Amino acid sequence: MRVYLAGAAALVLVVVVGGLMVLPGYVERGTNTIIPGEPFVVSDDARALHKELFIADLHADTLLWHRSPLTRADRGHVDVPRLREGNVALQVFPAVTKSPAGQNYEENTGDTDRITQLVIVQRWPPRTWNSLLERALYQSERLHRAAEKAPDELKVLKSADDVVRLVEARIAGSEIVGGLLAIEGLHALEGNADNVQVLFDAGFRMMGLHHFFDNELGGSLHGISNAGLTPLGREVVDKLDDLNVIIDLAHSSEAVVEEVLSQTWRPVVISHTGLKGACDSPRNIRDDLMKEIARRGGLIGIGYWDGAVCDPSPPSIVASIRYAVNLVGVDHVALGSDYDGATAVAFDTSQLAVLTQEMLDSGFEPDDIRQIMGGNVAVFLSKYLPAS
Repeated sequence: MRVYLAGAAALVLVVVVGGLMVLPGYVERGTNTIIPGEPFVVSDDARALHKELFIADLHADTLLWHRSPLTRADRGHVDVPRLREGNVALQVFPAVTKSPAGQNYEENTGDTDRITQLVIVQRWPPRTWNSLLERALYQSERLHRAAEKAPDELKVLKSADDVVRLVEARIAGSEIVGGLLAIEGLHALEGNADNVQVLFDAGFRMMGLHHFFDNELGGSLHGISNAGLTPLGREVVDKLDDLNVIIDLAHSSEAVVEEVLSQTWRPVVISHTGLKGACDSPRNIRDDLMKEIARRGGLIGIGYWDGAVCDPSPPSIVASIRYAVNLVGVDHVALGSDYDGATAVAFDTSQLAVLTQEMLDSGFEPDDIRQIMGGNVAVFLSKYLPAS
């Protein structure tokens, strides 16, 4: 009997361990997908121009998933090898710490959380199981460890000087990728404004106030209240300004957007979005708010998924880019893919030359393509990140 029980226990252990090994990949394969289609055709002229570009993407949730950013994966949308294949020089990596079960664009509460299950299945440290702050810190550790392991492939960017050096290195022929840490929703502060400094010390330089639900700072675009900033929210905005942290208003309610713009003295970004006039989706805020963000020197990152651009094909993405340029000016438009963010997209980051081709086909001038594909981000970060 003891032998039988020991054998049964061993079998259960093998099944559990095997399941934990296989399940994370299975989950992501069904979550971060690429829409099947015919191979994209990219001309020699487009490839030549694409190779010259400094390319930056304001949002990819890669650090959430159970795979090394240094290894080319057979799932998801972003890793360093594919960034290099796509000639991407700078990738913003936000930490995701909580996401409600519904995760719809119309209305969510913060009563449920899908990330907790993912954290446990992916075998994150126990300290992350019940702490949103620790989940953010762990994702920072993952990016820093990757950069330490492969310093010629990946560098964590923390200052304006880092960005300037990255641009210089890329001009000199280096294929190193700069990674900028961000956070998707400051519920990770766990209600304590002093944790802004904790996140800053961990390397976070762009911080989004909200995700899919209202939090202690104010209303989400997809929450219940549609409220503006709370007193804690106003305190946090001041702290972010004092530290030269870039404020990301993606997912914030329109009331929060208005109040942040009236309070902060620094330009803001909406890292991954679409334009209401191009795609009338509840994911996108009013065009007049986009114009005000641009008027104050901000950046708008255009996404690649249906919630942002309605049809996630290259022509539709570029149509939203064209609309944004016409609305706010070419100096304020950037890329904000939302790769690895539970999105279905037409291409991964290694295939990004398809956007260069589509912009050329749509009549964009090469200089405008240079700005949109990453030049604007390089200029913005070199101005508004901490000096050193």
